[in-house]
Amino acid sequence: MNETRSRRRPSNAVDAADPAFEWIADPDALEEFVDFVLRHDAYAIDTEFIRERSYYPNLALVQLCVGGRTALIDPFAVPIKGLVRLFTSESVAVFHAADQDLEVLELACGAIPATMFDTQLAAGFLGFSTPSLVSLVEQVLGVRLSKGDRLTDWTVRPLTAAQCAYAASDVTHLLELRNLLVAELGQVGRTEWVEAETELLRLRPRGQQDPNRAWWRLKDGRVLRGNDRLIAQELCAWRERRAQAEDRPVRFVMADLAVVAISQAKPSNSAALAGVRGVDGRAAKASVAGEILAVVERAKGMDASELLVPETEDFDRRLRPALTLVSAWIGQLAQDARIDQSILATRSDLVQFLRRDEGSRLGQGWRASLLGENIGRLVSGGAALAFEPSGTLVLEHRSDRPIEIVVSTPQASWTQPAADGVDAVPA
Repeated sequence: MNETRSRRRPSNAVDAADPAFEWIADPDALEEFVDFVLRHDAYAIDTEFIRERSYYPNLALVQLCVGGRTALIDPFAVPIKGLVRLFTSESVAVFHAADQDLEVLELACGAIPATMFDTQLAAGFLGFSTPSLVSLVEQVLGVRLSKGDRLTDWTVRPLTAAQCAYAASDVTHLLELRNLLVAELGQVGRTEWVEAETELLRLRPRGQQDPNRAWWRLKDGRVLRGNDRLIAQELCAWRERRAQAEDRPVRFVMADLAVVAISQAKPSNSAALAGVRGVDGRAAKASVAGEILAVVERAKGMDASELLVPETEDFDRRLRPALTLVSAWIGQLAQDARIDQSILATRSDLVQFLRRDEGSRLGQGWRASLLGENIGRLVSGGAALAFEPSGTLVLEHRSDRPIEIVVSTPQASWTQPAADGVDAVPA
């Protein structure tokens, strides 16, 4: 039995009533509240979940706020798929840092909102750097929220009054926050940028990992060489699939240390496997040990071409200085335009663009005219970066008037590279 589920208590009550929120643990009450929400053009939404003891996140609470009403919906007591008709409506779901909420809602409901707004994402276009909800509400609205207890187990029932008040506060100010951010975005002409980025966030693939690429996240996997890497690849894929099937964290199936040690030791029998560092009682069980040994044996016979490796930063060496220059310019542009730099472009984005990959974000949408075209000018020699006395960088049209710098070449014999690792000595 899942440890989380075994600790749950009756979910029909909270420890204390609070007029600031409605506790929904009845299907009819949920249906009535959804009807109420559908009469509005936007609603605030948040979730609480636990994922420490499972592969998939376990939804433990859904908070909704609109029209002066705040609801805390207990997914253990009501069919949470009752939210689907809300998600498929034209009403805008307002989140803060929506990515994980979307993942858990998709798992629990089989759907996510068709239209949404993310206050954290929008704030990034107005000079905030991935702000927390507490920070953003305080800076924009002048309201100080309680930070709450990050280690709360939201699956235990009944919830305390303090837990419920904290959960309710996560949605209480979102609609007001959204209205102010939307107004500011309109003034600076960035509404369409935010809409485009929000849709990319909404449609981003999320959920379970690709087992065949799981080894890319293996701690200390970089120490492996040759066939050891193939064994690690196959062991991690086996571990990922088993974790998915049993809904357990991958570390509960097998620790990273054991994967690396088995890949190097290549045990051929149960006794040898049990003696490998990091292998505990779970992996040493006869049925599990048999699967592990079979994976190792199969991987030993695989061809090197079957190893899946992550993309690297390999690109034209002559462009490596360009990566440094472009990164500096992006940082300056982010500061000047008051846009979170991580929204403009990540290092991976820059590498992908310099390699001329077709899927680069910098060659699409609003980034193409703001970034892609200008980076292209800089790399092709049509533009240059200049340093202003104020300490800022500015992108300029190139003058084609390079400053001649004369540097004499040292002639002393002791400046030559040493041979065979022996330090050079002056002649």
